[in-house]
Amino acid sequence: MNHVLRTLFFALIVRPIMMVVLGTNVRRREWLPTTGPALIVANHNSHLDVFALMNILGLSRLRHVRPVAAGDYFLSRPLRRWFSTKIVGILPIDRTKTKRDSDGKHPLEPISEVLRAGGIVLLFPEGTRGEPEKLDAFQTGVAHLAKRHPDVPITPVFMHGLGKALPKGEALLVPFFCDVFVGEKLNSELPKKEFMEQLKNTFAKLSEELPVQTW
Repeated sequence: MNHVLRTLFFALIVRPIMMVVLGTNVRRREWLPTTGPALIVANHNSHLDVFALMNILGLSRLRHVRPVAAGDYFLSRPLRRWFSTKIVGILPIDRTKTKRDSDGKHPLEPISEVLRAGGIVLLFPEGTRGEPEKLDAFQTGVAHLAKRHPDVPITPVFMHGLGKALPKGEALLVPFFCDVFVGEKLNSELPKKEFMEQLKNTFAKLSEELPVQTW
């Protein structure tokens, strides 16, 4: 990862876009983790989601932030691979891998390695971009991470507006205001079923903070 290019990209390109072209309103920014290890879970509607979260965390924390992304997509082409790994600093995960490999390595081990090293991991438990501004079912990987790392704080973040600003399949930005709602840390000690129910209810509650008239 090229930390100098990464910092310049976010300072000169991402920050002006997020603050001027789109506009970003963050509620309870102070609840975001200031240091790692930490796990941030957020809803996913656009490629802009990663940039919005990393911009909110600030340049001083940028070096430690690793967004989880699908390796089969972001590593599929040379230029996309270079930008994703060297500038964005993604943590590529094989979405087809659901069990330990022949070496006994767990599919979530790459995330665990970053957390053990004190990193801040961005995770989108929906797994893929859905319909604009609509929550899809959450995958259980986050519950497994909570069990593997009970001492790592998990912060939920609900974002709204980015699915309209850059919908799936589109290449041009549409100026839409972005709202970001940071929730209280999740209880990592709950059993898997209860943890997932907690996650679902937390995002439902955060979404209720949206103004009645959004567009």
